[in-house]
Amino acid sequence: MRNKGAQHTRGLAPRPAKGLDWSRPRRRLTDLAPRVASSLVLAAAPLTAVWLGGAIFSMIWFIATLAVGWEWQTLIGAARPRLRFLAAAAALALATYLAEQQHYLAACAILALGGALAALAADTGKRVWAFCGVPYAGALIVSVSLLYFSPTDGSRAIFWLCATVWGTDVFAYFGGRLIGGPKLWPQISPSKTWSGTLCGVVAGALLGAIVGAHGVSGTRLLAPIFALGLVTAIVSQAGDIFESFVKRRFGVKDSSALIPGHGGFMDRLDGFIAAAAFAALVGALHGAPGASAAGLFDWG
Repeated sequence: MRNKGAQHTRGLAPRPAKGLDWSRPRRRLTDLAPRVASSLVLAAAPLTAVWLGGAIFSMIWFIATLAVGWEWQTLIGAARPRLRFLAAAAALALATYLAEQQHYLAACAILALGGALAALAADTGKRVWAFCGVPYAGALIVSVSLLYFSPTDGSRAIFWLCATVWGTDVFAYFGGRLIGGPKLWPQISPSKTWSGTLCGVVAGALLGAIVGAHGVSGTRLLAPIFALGLVTAIVSQAGDIFESFVKRRFGVKDSSALIPGHGGFMDRLDGFIAAAAFAALVGALHGAPGASAAGLFDWG
């Protein structure tokens, strides 16, 4: 006769989430084509936003922000997802409007209020996670607005940020898969290597320095912008690792399937959100009041 207790225990044993195989290495470059196609489309969006400016800029970034907010509230699997997303969406929409009008502290207050409402709608064990999702998503729209709507260097700041983060992401991808070597943090991000991270950070900082100093006479800006780019690139990689931690915490591999070859918007914007928030903070602290973008480049 079978041991019913043992059988019951086996029935309760945790099973790995469907589709998750963290130990199996991904085949090198097999996902390159969909990643490239998705990257080209996603790259066109912020560049178009900068080119057209104004309300179009805010609308394009709001769509990305809203997608991140939806993915976070879905990913954590808390109670009443529709109500939580409704609270998040309302807060993100109002924060977008306030950020466009350059009322950044008010926008942050609204994000905190939206997070509190989302937390109230969640079950007890996940209220902190539900709260954090709103400021996390809102950090994207507030940060890029703070930089872009500065009186000077707004476009330069966004182009520099994109070059730094995209350069880091692209060269980390190729460096890690072509060079390989020891893993950076296998328990959290199994595919990330030291070689890829170092390649990405240096390349991202260099591309950012070239873009940031473009059109400026002499090379005096290259060194400080390169140094700032190094730190920003490291922060972007930390943002990537943080998002990997969140996904591991809730047993999912991708934040969603909205973007072919790259999962969801959180998967694509994790590093950008962290880097944008860091850049906005540096610009606000170093620049003159209301001139955050200039604070990233004026190191004379």
